[in-house]
Amino acid sequence: MTQSLTPTLMLLPGLLCDEAVWQEQLTDLHDLDCRVVDFGTADSISAMADIVLQQAPERFALAGHSMGGRVALEVYRRAPQRVSHLALLDTGYEARPQGAAGAPERQKRLALLEQAQREGMRAMGTVWAQGMVHPDRLRDRDLMESILAMIARKTPELFQAQIRALLDRPDATAILKSLHCPTLLLVGRQDSWSPLERHEAMAALAPGSVLSVIEDAGHMSTMERPRAVTAALREWLDS
Repeated sequence: MTQSLTPTLMLLPGLLCDEAVWQEQLTDLHDLDCRVVDFGTADSISAMADIVLQQAPERFALAGHSMGGRVALEVYRRAPQRVSHLALLDTGYEARPQGAAGAPERQKRLALLEQAQREGMRAMGTVWAQGMVHPDRLRDRDLMESILAMIARKTPELFQAQIRALLDRPDATAILKSLHCPTLLLVGRQDSWSPLERHEAMAALAPGSVLSVIEDAGHMSTMERPRAVTAALREWLDS
């Protein structure tokens, strides 16, 4: 690993996402060494964290969206001395409940996988994306096309691997309690996948963290309200 000449910000995308989810931030944070991580077909949060640590310099800031936030927490658990700043966007921290309580999530995720295998990734994405953005943005053709095109770039095999990672995700409660770097918790107010209440619970666990609520945004806050998200990231990086 070599140390970047400028501050490095590692950007971790969520389920079926890639650099498109961070595109506006990559443009607006051009003065930083921003690197979007590709998890490939890694099928566990642990394996994804390995990829981040292999690609990152010795010291870096870390921002994860959705599934990427869970990976970011695992990266911090493994190498807290390397993480200068931590941002968790539209994400969660709890493991899937054991037994019958966790069955509905598994069934819903596998139903989407079956649709992707049967009809293709884009067809699945048209259903899945309905709950991913603020309801008013469903009529935004450019935004929705960007999301659907991103999903269509993926394969059912990759989808299956990432579903496995999420279903088997570890509980990160202890990690949140251990945080000792500037920490941003950011969420779209209308995020129905990872709601505000979950981020408020995370803020209560994480000492000294800052909670930022992005108005008029759902789960895809970085794409829905990029300027507001970038402003929050700037303030966090300056802390």
